Amino acid sequence: MNSRSSFNSISALIFVVLLSAGCAVAYSLQAMSPSWLCYAVGVASLVLAGIVSSALQVANQWDKAVDLRMGRFHALQGPGLFFIIPVVDTIVYWIDTRVITMSFTAEKTLTKDTVPVNVDAVLFWKVLDPKKAALDVADYQTAIGWACQTALRDVIGKTMLADMLEGRDKISEELKRIIDERTEPWGVQVISVEVKDVLIPPALEDAMSMQAQAERERQARVILGDSERQVAEKFGEAAKTYANNPVAFHLRAMNMLYEGLKQNSTIVIVPSTAVESMQLGGLAGLTAMTMGIEQQKQAGNDDAS
Repeated sequence: MNSRSSFNSISALIFVVLLSAGCAVAYSLQAMSPSWLCYAVGVASLVLAGIVSSALQVANQWDKAVDLRMGRFHALQGPGLFFIIPVVDTIVYWIDTRVITMSFTAEKTLTKDTVPVNVDAVLFWKVLDPKKAALDVADYQTAIGWACQTALRDVIGKTMLADMLEGRDKISEELKRIIDERTEPWGVQVISVEVKDVLIPPALEDAMSMQAQAERERQARVILGDSERQVAEKFGEAAKTYANNPVAFHLRAMNMLYEGLKQNSTIVIVPSTAVESMQLGGLAGLTAMTMGIEQQKQAGNDDAS
């Protein structure tokens, strides 16, 4: 809503032209007419120029002029060039019909679980009925601002903090519905509402961070325990297989011992019971196998050098 002056560039041009013409006529009559007549012509040209210039109005493409005739609504004028009756008609408001953005906030508002939050949001709206916007509410822009803040506080008070942090789209839709219901009688349409940011106290941020870290650690321990259970199940299945197939167990033991000797070190301490169960021929046989592996490794190093 804009109560701007109705004096525009075209009105100013017409005012100057008519006043100049009247002054020229008065000057031409100065030699053959009394001086009072010249003054009368000058005053008459001034009044005529003021009336004609005030009767001519121009509205921008996005403006609607609210015309009151003797205090009562007469018409919506514009866009473009239009005329009014001076003194009788009055342009009280110029209403912008473009899409307008408005930011609004709710500071230290308690959520449903009593957590103070600061919420910032943006409203996109436009005037669909300039007559209602001008006549049914004193200042519709201020009224929209208050309606947005009260609606935002109501929604925050009915929402849990977790839902607010995760479901901003739902909050935006609920705000749009509430604000649109309140502003519809004023001829205003709400296009969309977007929640920009939700700020919580720093102490609560630290607590939530610790909670999230503890939850991740718990999940990691659960996954590790489940992995150990699966490994134990596989070991149990392998043990059953080796119990029914001693040859396979013997080959597996030989392979494990060979890999350990080849990769890790040249000295491996093996219990005598394990040597006997693997049928390696006693301690002498195990030592011989170890020396053979060492010779292979040494030969490989010589070839590489």
